[in-house]
Amino acid sequence: MARYSGAQCRICRRESEKLFLKGDRCFTEKCAVERRQYPPGQHGQRRSKISDYGIQLREKQKVRKIYGVLEKQFRRYFHNAERKKGVTGEVLLQLLERRLDNMVYRMGFAPNRTSARQLVNHGHFLVNGKRVNIPSYILQVGDMIEAKESIRDLDMVKDSLSKIEQRGIPSWVEIDFQVFRGKLLQIPSREDIQLPAQEQLIVELYSK
Repeated sequence: MARYSGAQCRICRRESEKLFLKGDRCFTEKCAVERRQYPPGQHGQRRSKISDYGIQLREKQKVRKIYGVLEKQFRRYFHNAERKKGVTGEVLLQLLERRLDNMVYRMGFAPNRTSARQLVNHGHFLVNGKRVNIPSYILQVGDMIEAKESIRDLDMVKDSLSKIEQRGIPSWVEIDFQVFRGKLLQIPSREDIQLPAQEQLIVELYSK
């Protein structure tokens, strides 16, 4: 499947805000958004008026890039959210948050979602005792995620876990750092999802 392989910092600069795509680097003075507060490219410093459609599109692109989801897959998540009870925008974010790669990141086993996706792809995590290597696997309430012993001594994993306090531990997950295990306690509410996004703009974009 095609994936964006360019500079992650360009994405943050394009959205003019930190999306925390590079993990710890985003908390330092090396963050590209701090150093160059304008979009990338030859015309990045030009001021231009953006249309309502452009605002909606940028919001959709931002959320898509945060979770590392392709357009076709993202649209499928939206249509699934439409069919479920509740506010469509909130349900959409809940589905994205319950992806296995995102949960691995949220629980602190990886410094960013890209690294989490790679670890899941390589089969380093168990869900309810069974090996799962599908990053888009949607977790249900009560599901247990456990890191296999093969990665518990990796410097990347140890360093990420040591800095989980800086990133923040979600209230809707339970983590046992001693045995490298986490559990989804409940489906997060919109207030619990710390995400700089206006999901209603995405709903308006796809509802045209």
